[in-house]
Amino acid sequence: MFNVNLRNQVALVTGAGRGIGKAIAQGLSDCGAVVAVNDIDPASATLTAGTLTGEANAYVTDVADSAAVDRMIEKIVADFGRLDIVVNNAGVEPKASILEMTDADWHSAININLSAAFYTSRAAGKVMRAAGSGSIINIASIAGHNIPIALRSGYVASKAGMIGFTRECAREFAAYGIRVNAVCPGVIETEMTAHLRQNVAQMQKWLEDIPQKRLGIPEDVVGLVLFLCSDASRYLTGQAINVDGGKVML
Repeated sequence: MFNVNLRNQVALVTGAGRGIGKAIAQGLSDCGAVVAVNDIDPASATLTAGTLTGEANAYVTDVADSAAVDRMIEKIVADFGRLDIVVNNAGVEPKASILEMTDADWHSAININLSAAFYTSRAAGKVMRAAGSGSIINIASIAGHNIPIALRSGYVASKAGMIGFTRECAREFAAYGIRVNAVCPGVIETEMTAHLRQNVAQMQKWLEDIPQKRLGIPEDVVGLVLFLCSDASRYLTGQAINVDGGKVML
């Protein structure tokens, strides 16, 4: 589907058991990359790895666990000898008002959506620094760009934090030949949005605010991720790029 050559590259995608992460893993595989498929759910990770067109391994790891992430990166390098691409995609979206949100829900959003990106970037960054090159892509959200989402304060805070972390990571890692960028999807047709898409009023409101008058599909995100993995984007770092049909125009 996409004409990008990633042969001889090794890519890690976190949260690749379903949705956008699974589509990204497939896109990377189709372009020739060896894919390390991460998910906390063993069945999902194994299924995704087994359906990819090229070489792939499943790595069942909780990316909110710093030590577990370190072990996963070590295992990927031991298995394949290198790590060129990281896509920090794992995420959750707990729903609750600020006054009713539990500590557990808040920490879940921050730990899985933001801290996990730090843990993975830190561990992978050391490998990439030694190699003198690499690309890290953080899947953020238009929610990180002052786009309100009702009853999702933990999600919004984590995605805004991910955009800020992307900039600072890019600033530090540029000296090592590592590029770091964020992709900010709008509303994408995945399992996470399935229940909301059944709401006619919600769908009408979404479409009214999107100039292209459609929701995104995972492949709309994949195309940008592949571009950011490729040499075609070699002078692009520290950016947070919206994939949203025109909803956010900065």
